Amino acid sequence: MSRSAGSDTLLDRRDERVKHAKGIGGSVRAFLDRVRSGDLGSLPVVVGLVIIWTVFQSLNPVFLAPNNLVNLLFDCSTVGVISLGIVCILMVGEIDLSVGSVSGFASALVGVLWVNQGWPVAAAIIAALVVGALIGSIYAFLFNRFGMPSFVSTLAGLLSVLGLQLYLLGSTGSINLPYGSPLVNFGQMLVMPDFVAYGLAALAGIVTFVTGYRTAARRREAGLSSQSLGELLLRAIIVIVVLEFIVYYLNTDRGVPWMFGLFVGLCVAMNYALTRTKWGRSMRAVGGNREAARRAGINVRRTYLSAFMLCSTLAAAGGILAAARLASASQQAGTGDVNLNAIAAAVIGGTSLFGGRGSAYSALLGIIVIQSIASGLTLLDLSSSLRYMITGAVLAIAVIVDSLARRSRVSHGRA
Repeated sequence: MSRSAGSDTLLDRRDERVKHAKGIGGSVRAFLDRVRSGDLGSLPVVVGLVIIWTVFQSLNPVFLAPNNLVNLLFDCSTVGVISLGIVCILMVGEIDLSVGSVSGFASALVGVLWVNQGWPVAAAIIAALVVGALIGSIYAFLFNRFGMPSFVSTLAGLLSVLGLQLYLLGSTGSINLPYGSPLVNFGQMLVMPDFVAYGLAALAGIVTFVTGYRTAARRREAGLSSQSLGELLLRAIIVIVVLEFIVYYLNTDRGVPWMFGLFVGLCVAMNYALTRTKWGRSMRAVGGNREAARRAGINVRRTYLSAFMLCSTLAAAGGILAAARLASASQQAGTGDVNLNAIAAAVIGGTSLFGGRGSAYSALLGIIVIQSIASGLTLLDLSSSLRYMITGAVLAIAVIVDSLARRSRVSHGRA
């Protein structure tokens, strides 16, 4: 064998060792690198959720019982949909303080049109969603045309829309929705058939593999490092096994609520829009640096318009789901801690208050954390004051983590 051939053989063996090392530990090293650079993703909230569940389960074994988890998923869906809209508005670096009032007004509007005026329930729901979008467009107009800060415009909207809600409900103060109607059944009892829930869990793993494979193929074509086929398969199998076990566990009681399925479906659709479309890239660009986005040719005003309209529309949708859950529309709908929980869920889940960074799944993770705290304290028969204090502490920790991660990213970028 010639010296040249021997050198080639050694190089080939070294390349194989490098590829093998990448296949075994590349993902771990990449993850650790992201953490060191400040890209924590969902790690803090997942760790926090595990701690919360462990503590409450040790204090009361009923906490992780199937029946309690099914109720928790029902309760997560209403405020969770509202929080999904908050993710949109935070992505562009703004805020909407009126989502609670908009949700309450939407529930009142559905009650008046459906019960009092005799409209078909579908028409009443569509009307409430359209009104929600109209409210968001007004905020966007005030922001784009007059430069009114979103904090001020939505605070004014909070008071105005609350007044409209009280005016609609009149002296009675509440409207009972027909018990046994499809909308109320959807909000209180409807669960997925077993085969549908198992099928959707398997589909989630398949989609995870397909999207990962396509991403890896594009990176290989560009000459970049990518995950191996074995890694992609392993991740997909883990997703399927975990989700199938969760479905099995919930099916030992009533099963997976359709309302929670709707919420998760909205999160998946929003995640696709934010990560795979031109609109999503525009949202991140505007939230990261408005002037740079404008110079890059992005229609900044239209992006703000879409964010405000989506936020208010999803707030209206959450209010409709809340009315279905309670089988009534009342003056208390959308008040109390609805507004704060929706915003807190998005921030706790990992969406940045500084704009330009976040995920649709932030709403899902964040609202599960908040509802877990509420459910755990209720089972322990403790005062609601503790729930406010603990939720406030978790929110403060989430903001501190976000600030430190942002500072780490800046320092890492300079280095």
